Amino acid sequence: MLDDNDDIHPLFAGAPRTTEFRKLRKRIVRQVREAIEQYGMIARENSDARWLVCLSGGKDSYTLLAILYELKWRGLLPVDLLACNLDQGQPGFPATVLPEFLDKMGVPNRIEYQDTYSIVMDKIPKGRTFCALCSRLRRGNLYRIAREEGCSAVVLGHHRDDILETFFMNLFHGGRLATMPPKLLNEAGDLFVYRPLSHVAEADCAKFAGAMNYPIIPCDLCGSQDGLQRQQVKQILDGWEKNSPGRRQIMFRALMNARPSHLLDPKLFDFAGLEINPQQLDENLPDIPLLR
Repeated sequence: MLDDNDDIHPLFAGAPRTTEFRKLRKRIVRQVREAIEQYGMIARENSDARWLVCLSGGKDSYTLLAILYELKWRGLLPVDLLACNLDQGQPGFPATVLPEFLDKMGVPNRIEYQDTYSIVMDKIPKGRTFCALCSRLRRGNLYRIAREEGCSAVVLGHHRDDILETFFMNLFHGGRLATMPPKLLNEAGDLFVYRPLSHVAEADCAKFAGAMNYPIIPCDLCGSQDGLQRQQVKQILDGWEKNSPGRRQIMFRALMNARPSHLLDPKLFDFAGLEINPQQLDENLPDIPLLR
C-alpha cells in the first residue's frame, strides 16, 4: 500500500513502513472511499467539481486532507481540492503552523482570519458553552469562502465517533433521533456539506496523524470548558466500549439500518393507514384441527 520514494505525495513523506501502519492506512482509505461512493459525494457528470477541505489543525482534519489526497493521487477522486483554515482569533493560536505546513506539502490553500472569538466571548454568558455560536459563525464564514472560491462542497473532518456522540446528544438532550449526516445540502441550497470520514473511528484518526507526526493544534476554546454535554456523552460511550469492545461500531451500523415501521414517528410511517387484509389473513391461517 505504501509508495516508493519516487511515487508519493508529500503528505505521506516519511510514512512508517510497519505492517500495522500499512493496515491502518489501507483501512482508512477504504472507509473513506466507501463513504464517498455510498452517499454520492462525487457527481459523475460534473468533472469540474471543487471541494473546500476545512482544516482546524486537529488530528481529524489532517487525516481527512491526507486521505483525500491519497485518493486524488490514485486517480480515484476527480475533484479539485482547496484546503482552508479559518483563524478565529483565539489568543495564542499558532497562526503560522498550518500555512507553513500546507505550503511545504504543496497543497493549495486559503487562510482566512475572522475574529469570531471576540464575538463568542461577548455574546455567551460566563459558564455557558461556546460551541453552538462558535459553530454557526465558523460555518457561515466557510460557506462564504466556498462561494468565493467557486467550490461546490464544504468538506468537514467529522468521524464516526462524532456522529455517534451527536446522535446520543440529540437523544438525551434534544428529544429527537438525528445526527450529523454524511452528506447535507445547506439551507441556501447552493452548497453541499460532506463528511468523508463518517465511517472512520476517532482512534484510527489519532493513530494515523500521530504516526505521520503532523503538527497538531489543540482547540483551546472548546477544550478549556469542563462538563460539556459532548464530553459527558463521550465518557458514556467510552465506558460502553471498554465493557463491550466493538459496541461503537454496532451502534453506528444501527444508524445505517433504520426501520421506520418499528419506531414511533407517524411522519415516517403510515401507522394509521395499516389495514388487515381478510383474504390474506384467511390464506395464512393454519387449518384448525377438528375436536374429537
